[in-house]
Formats: sequence, structure tokens, C-alpha cells
Amino acid sequence: MSGAGDGIAAQVVQGPRLELEPLRPDHADEMAPLLDDTGLHEFIGGEPATLDDLRARYTRQAVGRSPDGTQRWLNWVVRLRDDGAPVGTTQATVTEPDGVVTAEVAWVVASAHQGQGYAVESARAMVDWLREQRVEVVVAHVHPEHRASMAVARAIGLVPTDVVVDGEVRWERRN
Repeated sequence: MSGAGDGIAAQVVQGPRLELEPLRPDHADEMAPLLDDTGLHEFIGGEPATLDDLRARYTRQAVGRSPDGTQRWLNWVVRLRDDGAPVGTTQATVTEPDGVVTAEVAWVVASAHQGQGYAVESARAMVDWLREQRVEVVVAHVHPEHRASMAVARAIGLVPTDVVVDGEVRWERRN
């Protein structure tokens, strides 16, 4: 069965200071303490996942594809290159609406590591890599009051559209 982004699988992606490492279920052990922060949910809602919930989520995501094959799931742990410490995650969900390879992207940087440009660097590295994989459209949904995420979206070449989904503005870039 062919589907969204056939042949695209998460690989190690390098940035100047960061490395994006393909997500594995065992990453939950080191990521849970970093993501156990209600402040990270200010704009997206919900609560921090428990360790067990995060393990289950990472196990599903690490498969790399939705059960019906219509989505490729590309997830990475973002690490500092100098010491390997995790600072956050990036993700891309690749689909092919109307035959156009499209990636919906997102990023999270742990509160303790914010304000150092890691979100921009990791998102840029991911989007540049996606373009190399022949992704034609990159999309992010950003809460209209989340200034930091809007700045990241702008820095990686996305522009806001008039589309609002669940209260979030669709930002887009066509490659």
C-alpha cells in the first residue's frame, strides 16, 4: 500500500548546536521530567503526560506511520550536540492531500532551555530536512497569543494564513 510520504523516515538531523535524534519509546524516561511542566501547556491545553502515558505515546509514534497508512509520523528528540542533553522535541506529520506532500510541524523546548534559539534551530533543521525529502508544503498551527511560536514559525519561513483551526492560526510555506 502506498501512502503519505512513502520512503520518508526520521533520520538523525544536524543543526549547528543541536542534533535531532529519531524518537524511540525509551526516550520517555529522560523526556518525562523535562516535559512535566504545566507552563508548556499554556497555549495548547491539557496537562503534562505521566511517564507511562509518554512511553505509550512514544511507542505509537515510533512506528512512524498511522495505522491506515495515510500519515507518516516523524518525531525527534532535540539534543545539544556538545553533551547530548535533551532540550525538547520536534515532529512532522506528513500527508498527501490531493497528491501534495505536506508536513504539519510542531516543536517543544523545555522551559529551562527556552530563550536560547533552540526552537528556531531545531525547527529550521527539521524543515530543511523535510524539503530535502521533497515535502512541498510545511504547515504549523500556532495559538494567536503564543508570540514565541509565532516568531519560530516566521523564522523558518512560514507565513500566517486566514485559516483558524481549533483557535489556532494556520501558518504555511510552500517549497
